Amino acid sequence: MNTHVSPRRGKALLRADRAFSSGGALARLMALAPARFFHRQLDRIDAGLAHGTLEGYLPDGSVRILGGRGKGPTAVVHLKSWTALVRLALSGSVGWYRAWDMGEWDSPDPVPLFDLFMRNGEALGNAGRSRGPWRWMARAVHFLNRNNRAGARRNIHAHYDLGNDFYRLWLDKGMSYSSALFADPGQSLEDAQAAKVDAILDRLDLRSGSRLLEIGCGWGALAERAVERHDVIYTGITLSPAQAEVADRRLNAIDLSGRSAIELCDYRDAVGPYDAIASVEMVEAVGQAYWPAYLDAIAGLLRPGGRAAIQYILISDALFERYAASTDFIQAYIFPGGCLMSESRFRALAEERGLAWRDVRRFGADYAETLRQWRERFDAAVADGRLPAGFDERFVRLWRYYLQYCEGGFRGGGIDVAQVTLEKTA
Repeated sequence: MNTHVSPRRGKALLRADRAFSSGGALARLMALAPARFFHRQLDRIDAGLAHGTLEGYLPDGSVRILGGRGKGPTAVVHLKSWTALVRLALSGSVGWYRAWDMGEWDSPDPVPLFDLFMRNGEALGNAGRSRGPWRWMARAVHFLNRNNRAGARRNIHAHYDLGNDFYRLWLDKGMSYSSALFADPGQSLEDAQAAKVDAILDRLDLRSGSRLLEIGCGWGALAERAVERHDVIYTGITLSPAQAEVADRRLNAIDLSGRSAIELCDYRDAVGPYDAIASVEMVEAVGQAYWPAYLDAIAGLLRPGGRAAIQYILISDALFERYAASTDFIQAYIFPGGCLMSESRFRALAEERGLAWRDVRRFGADYAETLRQWRERFDAAVADGRLPAGFDERFVRLWRYYLQYCEGGFRGGGIDVAQVTLEKTA
């Protein structure tokens, strides 16, 4: 792998180091406190671990077993510096990532650790959230990443325009960057992704000639299948030129009538009407402040009686308030401007707009498996030297951490993925 190529790819994500503080010199100074201070912090974590066990190897040479009172994963952490706990206390999951990146802690497998913290998220309270001035600074930066028209385009580019050659290495052949739907443990990722697309299309009552809009078309997997299976007139919109290039090529290869199209377009600027709308894991990129605008667009673009099929990532209502009041690792480093859905809040907004909420199906364990397979493919590409030029070792570590962090979150159950049908009733 070439780590000295310029320009450096992924720098827009790694730039978060300068925007999101994890304590810096103050954290290192506070780490000089007596060890008993940090053991009291560990006592508070221990009290919140009702499910699972944390085995900690500590800087003072001691070993502590936290939790162990109920069934759950067993996580192992080698804490090399008390600074890691200071960063966690000051800036939550952002600080915990920075501590890992700086070698202040490691683990033979971080997935059970992230599972453990998510599984016990309600009891742990703000243990993984930033606080004090660090919270307000992080919220200010997150506000600057809000998804107005200019911000949405900038945020999408930061993540999705890492390059088609990068994503192609570790996604399935159809390049679906969302949870697959597994019928059984032995099913291939390709088949499970195809099943997910079919499950979305099955919700839409499509017929030959139906007008279908996809908000956030990705690299064209659903477009290809919708035209092939239903002979629809398809329009896909995205803000990513890199995705649009691939999706347009795939659509043109199958849409011999030339009635369908891929457009670089903000969902707020789309023009209807449509018989059906699909949107797969797009709403997480919208941000809570723009949920009303997103649902206004769906309600305004659908004809009466039309259906929208949405696949979305949700966080439990018990965790949402604390989550929304802070800024986590994913929002800082991976998806600027993003926000997981509070299902109850989003549903209320949908129903206010005449969109009936129908037939919810959750499959969070399938997302954990999807992420595991993505990580296996990513690691294989890195090991084989197939990673495109421009991605340095630090980016590789960030991306692996991201995939592990998300897998653990879904295994812990505090976040989930679901599909729902919204039907326009008026």
